[in-house]
Amino acid sequence: MTLTRIESGPRMSQAVIHGNTVYLAGQVGAPGESVTVQTKEILASIERLLAEAGSDKSKLISATIWLADMADFAEMNAVWDAWIDGKDAPARATGEAKLATPDYKVEIIVIAARD
Repeated sequence: MTLTRIESGPRMSQAVIHGNTVYLAGQVGAPGESVTVQTKEILASIERLLAEAGSDKSKLISATIWLADMADFAEMNAVWDAWIDGKDAPARATGEAKLATPDYKVEIIVIAARD
């Protein structure tokens, strides 16, 4: 079994590739920014990491989205929906959770395939 780790540190890797599957760590945006800004930053990070792993958002398998407050669901979805653009949508779950710091409003975890 071969594992490839991307941006690996002593605590975690930002991405791990196993075979043709890419697992991303939870991505967060700049602390203290709005839900819209954080979501845009997170999705840009996801695109960058997937590209480095040989994948892209059209190959998303699943997404787990954590919001610090479910009242932000519509604001986050406005950014997500524009990014997904009505195609290649993954299986997805969204829930409310206490994130690592109150300055984080959104955290997104994805799994994707690669060729």
